[in-house]
Amino acid sequence: MQQSLHSIFSVIKPVIGCIHLQPLPGAPGYSGDFQSVISKAINESQMYEQAGVHGLIVENFNDVPFYPDTVPPETIAAMAVVTREIVNSTRLPTGVNILRNDARAAIAVATVTGSQFIRVNVHMGAMVTDQGLIQGQAHHSARLRSALYSKVAIFADVAVKHAAPLAERSLELEVLDLIERGMADAIVVTGDRTGGVTSIERIRRVRAASSLPVLAGSGVTAEQLPALLPLVDGLIIGSIFKEDGRATNPLNEQRIAGFMNAWRQAL
Repeated sequence: MQQSLHSIFSVIKPVIGCIHLQPLPGAPGYSGDFQSVISKAINESQMYEQAGVHGLIVENFNDVPFYPDTVPPETIAAMAVVTREIVNSTRLPTGVNILRNDARAAIAVATVTGSQFIRVNVHMGAMVTDQGLIQGQAHHSARLRSALYSKVAIFADVAVKHAAPLAERSLELEVLDLIERGMADAIVVTGDRTGGVTSIERIRRVRAASSLPVLAGSGVTAEQLPALLPLVDGLIIGSIFKEDGRATNPLNEQRIAGFMNAWRQAL
């Protein structure tokens, strides 16, 4: 499939804001009030739109501890309901990331809710993670996308955060496999953990190996933008938009506005 970012977003080098949902039904931290989950998500999506962010990605970020691959039906149902409410409440392109690694569920949710893309942490190969061993399921998710006649794009991480490779392979080979065998549409590069700075050197290596769009997926700061933007095609931003730069804190309008101003100056 391998569609361009331009077909999804209306600008070059888009900024995609993370909507870290409150714990969903079935998660240990769930409050029992699903309407509050929806209301908070809608509020955050509208904050992002008003601040000039170019896209959204909806994540069950607070459903810790995560299932390593297949999530239960209640999580899929909740993600579908919340994502559809977000899609209906903004005009921003929207993506789905079902943590830790349920790409098939994400494709299904994105397709039925009118979302444009998914993110998958381990699309191919095998990684040792805080959930144990996770193996990519590209063979299933690419086939499901085709079976659903879906145009949802796959943004695939390479050497994803909170993980280490089961066997040592070069970053360049991992990128080529995602492109040539995984049918990915974009490559996401991250630091070592949530909010961890994404290495400029790592991005350069991925950029040199990739014919696909490359996105920085963690730890991007406004100060990095002049050096970073020439190397990437987009940014996925979570922690930096939150109070005190912590992923578990509420969104901060001033931090979003400051970052977007720095993005405009760095273009």
